[in-house]
Amino acid sequence: MFKYFPTNYVWNLSVDLAIEMGARIGEIEEMCAPLKDAANQPDKEGVQAFRDTWAKMADKLCVLAEEDESKGRLFSAGEKYKRAASYLITCERLQAHNSEGRLDLYKRELALFQKSIELGQENCQRVEIPYEGKHLSALYVKAEGVDGPAPILIQVNGLDSTKEMKFRVGLPEWLAKRGVSSLIVDQPGTGEALRLQGLHARFDSEHWASPVVDWLEAHDEVDNSRIGMEGVSLGGYFCPRAVANEPRLALGVCWGANHDWRDVQKRRLEKEGDFPVPHYWAHVQWVWGADNMEEFMALAENVHLDGQVEKINVPFLVTHGSKDSQIPLKWAQRTYDQLVNSPKRELKVFTEREGGVQHSSFDNSINAGHYIADWVAETFNARTA
Repeated sequence: MFKYFPTNYVWNLSVDLAIEMGARIGEIEEMCAPLKDAANQPDKEGVQAFRDTWAKMADKLCVLAEEDESKGRLFSAGEKYKRAASYLITCERLQAHNSEGRLDLYKRELALFQKSIELGQENCQRVEIPYEGKHLSALYVKAEGVDGPAPILIQVNGLDSTKEMKFRVGLPEWLAKRGVSSLIVDQPGTGEALRLQGLHARFDSEHWASPVVDWLEAHDEVDNSRIGMEGVSLGGYFCPRAVANEPRLALGVCWGANHDWRDVQKRRLEKEGDFPVPHYWAHVQWVWGADNMEEFMALAENVHLDGQVEKINVPFLVTHGSKDSQIPLKWAQRTYDQLVNSPKRELKVFTEREGGVQHSSFDNSINAGHYIADWVAETFNARTA
C-alpha cells in the first residue's frame, strides 16, 4: 500500500484509489505535499484542506483542457478532464455528507467525467434504468469483437464508491477486450442514487437488482442467459444477496468479501478495523437513511449472508486481500464455505506475490482485476486471448 500519509489510513486509501483511477504521480505530489500537517488534524479541518488542494488541481487541469479545446486538440483535453473528474471524485468522497458545496462538487465531477468520455471517444455510455418512480444511473460498456448478443457483468458499488470510480479502475475495459459487456450501476445508497435521487441503501439488494435485469433483458445486445453481477467492498454483500434471490443472474463475483457487515459495525464501535471514510458514523446513517445510531444499528442487523449464500446455484468467485484491514479474511472463507450449492465456487486470496492485498485490492487492482475478468470470461465462454 502506497502511504503518502503514514498515520492516516483514510487519506492513503483515497490517494491509492486516485492512482488506480489514473492519477499522475507529479500531480499527486503537488496536491499532497501541502497536506502533511493537515493529515493529523481533526476530520472537519483536515478534509477541507484536502478538498482545497485537490479541487485546485482539477481547476488547473480544466484551464489547460480548455486551451487544448480551443486548438482542436480534443483527445488531450479529454485526458485532462478525465483526471480533473477523478480528483474531484477523490476529494468529494471525503467530505461530510452535509458539508457546504459537496453536492455542487459532485455535480461538477459528473459533468467533467461525461465530457472526458465524449472528447476521448471512450467506450462508455450513460444510461438510466427506471426504479421506484425514479431511476438508477449506470454506465454501459460494450463488449468488443462480438457479433450478436454478448454476455454482461453488472457491477455495483461498495459503501462509498461510485460508478465513475469503478469505470476508471479498469474492470469494464478489461472485460470488453474479453468479449464481455459491463453495466456499472449507482445502486441505492451510492452515487447519483443517493445524492440526486434520495434513494437509500437496503439490505434486500434483489429489490433493485431485478429491475436492472429487467432493463437488460429488453436490449438486443445482451445475451439474457449470460448476465452476471460483481460487487466491490460492501458490494461483496449486495452481490451475493442479489444472486441468491434473482434467478436470472448466471454468476457472481465478490471483489472483497463482506459476509457479515453487522459484525463489522459492532467491531468498529469497539475501535477495531480501519474506517473507509471520515465522519464514518454520520456517513453510514446517511447511506442507509437512518436518523440516529440506534436506528442504523438496527438496520445493520439485516446485513449478513447467513442463510442466503446457500441458495446460490450458479458459479461464484470470492476474492479477498490477504492484508485487508477493513474486513477480516475470515468472512471471505465464510462466504466460500456456505456456497455449497454453487457448481463452480472459488476462493482467491490475493497475496504479496500478485499484489492487491489490501481491501478490495485498492493498493494494486490490475492483477486482481485481470484475474476476475479472466474468470468471468471463462465462465461465460468468452475469450481470454
